[in-house]
Amino acid sequence: MAYDSVVIGGGVMGSAVALRLSRAGQKVLVLERSIPGAEASSAAAGILGPQIEGEGDDPLFRLCLASRDAYPAFVEEVEALSGKRVGYHQSGLLRATIAGDDAGPLAHRLGWQREMGLAVEALDGAGARKLEPSLSPEIAAALYFPNEARIDPQLLASALPKAAQAAGATFRSALVQRVVVENGRAAGVEVEGERIPAGAVVVAAGAWTSHVAGCGLPDDAVAPVRGQMAALRLPGLELSRVIFATRGYLVPRGDGLVLVGSTMEQVGYEKKVTAAGLTRILTNAVSVVPALADAELVATWSGLRPCPKDGLPLIGSGAAAGLFLASGHHRNGILLTPETARLLSEAVLEGRDPETLAPFSPLRFGNRVSAAS
Repeated sequence: MAYDSVVIGGGVMGSAVALRLSRAGQKVLVLERSIPGAEASSAAAGILGPQIEGEGDDPLFRLCLASRDAYPAFVEEVEALSGKRVGYHQSGLLRATIAGDDAGPLAHRLGWQREMGLAVEALDGAGARKLEPSLSPEIAAALYFPNEARIDPQLLASALPKAAQAAGATFRSALVQRVVVENGRAAGVEVEGERIPAGAVVVAAGAWTSHVAGCGLPDDAVAPVRGQMAALRLPGLELSRVIFATRGYLVPRGDGLVLVGSTMEQVGYEKKVTAAGLTRILTNAVSVVPALADAELVATWSGLRPCPKDGLPLIGSGAAAGLFLASGHHRNGILLTPETARLLSEAVLEGRDPETLAPFSPLRFGNRVSAAS
């Protein structure tokens, strides 16, 4: 059976692309080697915070900002199609500094974001504790970003495939052996000896993207970076906003549940949770919210972020006609899902990349697809 598009990878990125293409009338197949959304999508914290992650007014920051602002409509669509809630809250975010830490980064971020006209407020320690009473008395200053938001990635990763299926996409569990390229054009994929013809192939395989045969990327274009996390529960805890500190973050989930993280480790595809990693993130959590010293440790896990070697995601046309990539989003995968899906599907449907995607073109890594592969 031939498809208009085959998407390799059933995480939030692949599922969102499938949703957009299906709603445009395409016949779409999503191929996922395990459970859709079971890898980095579900392991993420779900922070929708371009203002806290951005280092300046550049194309990546603009893309992240546009995607954050697209989330309310995106959530409404996904929830309506899937019948499932995804835990979206525009709760705001605090970037806090503990006494003795360098406050320079806060001043820098405050300056350039105010010049852009973005919503950001400078607070002293007392002002930060007025918003979040559970914060440590050692918090000396903070920036408050009222437009930042959060979402539950596990709920999103569960709802998005259902939304895409409701729009007409087909999901199949299979290990893709290679992208089939003929005469310089992607003609489909090979799956366990079976060839599936397609008019376009979208590679959204996360940290494994570079290893998809025929994707046209060098092996080191996208590499895994492990992030360890933990979930703590403290009934009665007063915490409603995402809290960033120098060495980690805290994400409230309601009913006293808080996610804390995260590490950044280049350890290949090793996903184990380590004593050293947990010690770092738990120590940070307690230093920011001392009451968490009495919290129950209810879960630990890790995920592999798809890290591009030059720091920019890979979104757009690949080295063969009809080949597209949506990967390398690193720490911003959940945040960038709506806008990546919109722009990438436009590239597939129009046969050319939107101008916005120029800085993120996968072609910056060269053409590594032969005429027949």
